[in-house]
Amino acid sequence: MLAAQTRLELTLTLRRGESVLLTLIIPIGLLVFFAAVDVLPTSATAQRSVDFLVPGVLALAIMSTAFTGQAIATAFERSYGVLKRLGASPLPRSILLAGKSLAVLAVEIVQLVLLVAVGFALGWEPHGSVASVGWVVLLVLLGTAAFSGLGLLMAGTLRAEATLAAANGVYLLLLLIGGVVFPLEELPGWMRVVAEALPTAALSDGLRAVLAEGAAPGAGNLIVLAAWSVGALGLASRLFRWE
Repeated sequence: MLAAQTRLELTLTLRRGESVLLTLIIPIGLLVFFAAVDVLPTSATAQRSVDFLVPGVLALAIMSTAFTGQAIATAFERSYGVLKRLGASPLPRSILLAGKSLAVLAVEIVQLVLLVAVGFALGWEPHGSVASVGWVVLLVLLGTAAFSGLGLLMAGTLRAEATLAAANGVYLLLLLIGGVVFPLEELPGWMRVVAEALPTAALSDGLRAVLAEGAAPGAGNLIVLAAWSVGALGLASRLFRWE
């Protein structure tokens, strides 16, 4: 049942042109643009802007797919009565949510491959060892769980129109203060404290530590992502409404 639902969700996702735009074109466009204009500040872990930018855009791509795209699509499925019909079937709510999350993960694999290829074309030089691959996989899984839970929680509790506005607003906010294209050190003190507790900053900072330094992502980043994952998925499973 889970495999069938995952295939269905993946097929529907790939058929939505706006999802393809959000999950593929926007992150790649940001990566190419900011790498070309070379206006971004560097950090202690990345002496070139492209080395700083690629891990952040990888985090942005995960957020685009797992949170924004999924929240909007699921909210309108609920609004159109699609989920109500599924709720009348033997499909458990847990299988529906798990199928959506696995479909998101499949799309993210394609995203990350394309973004890494574009990064190499722009001169990106990642650092690290074989162990770094394991850290990246762990960060991607935790980030996907956190953002997927947030997206499903929003889609399952708000009206479709409210979800559309809120998801895009949160996307823009996290793009600006999530450490994606600007170092957290550039933020005011209070704003930096808030940003460090957000999943976007934890994911981008963790990926940057692994890929730019070849180091571990840091316990703080892993704790933040794990807390958001457990909290968001737990609330989504309890509060998600079929209609």
